[in-house]
Amino acid sequence: MHLKKLFIAGLLVWLPLTITIWVLWQLLSMFDGIFRAVVGAIDTLAPPLQPVLERLAHTPGLGVIVVLGAILLTGVLVANIAGQWWLRQWDALIARIPIVKSIYSSVKQVSDTLFASNGNAFRQAVMVQYPHAGSWTIGFVTGVPGGEVAQRLPGEHISVYVPTTPNPTSGFFLMFPRDQVVELGMSVDEALKYVISMGVVAPAPAAGPR
Repeated sequence: MHLKKLFIAGLLVWLPLTITIWVLWQLLSMFDGIFRAVVGAIDTLAPPLQPVLERLAHTPGLGVIVVLGAILLTGVLVANIAGQWWLRQWDALIARIPIVKSIYSSVKQVSDTLFASNGNAFRQAVMVQYPHAGSWTIGFVTGVPGGEVAQRLPGEHISVYVPTTPNPTSGFFLMFPRDQVVELGMSVDEALKYVISMGVVAPAPAAGPR
């Protein structure tokens, strides 16, 4: 039994570190893959640059630096009036391409909702009864129903994302009557930790709902 406790103690040290390293490695690999794809496209368009591009493609860490730099530079360029104008032209161009426009517009709407500073997505942790009455779980407010959906719902409703455990990247989109949603005082980060840990890592008691 003593050996088992020592093993679990060591596992609790290494498991979070291993998962963190794995996630970071996946992100780095993705950025490096994007960089290699861009280098390959330039190589096809400009064969004389092949020797230089080949060396760049095999430089460790360069892909990550270039991709992060490109993302930051893009943010700087679109943060002014001229950049916003070019962005609108780009969106208008994409909107003329069949199939592509449907995918692009859907992803853009979701990303704008999730990451915009004035958005409502994941700004509030709540408790809802799911999957049946009397069974409670944690969810995150993503806004309110709109359009035809709102017209067909009786009374005021709230859109809630209910994540699965321990993987919160998958879940269910549900619409609850506002009076059936219990707002929580904990932060979104605290609620996510609570969900991921399957209730083991409980947040500190709050004075009351926000």
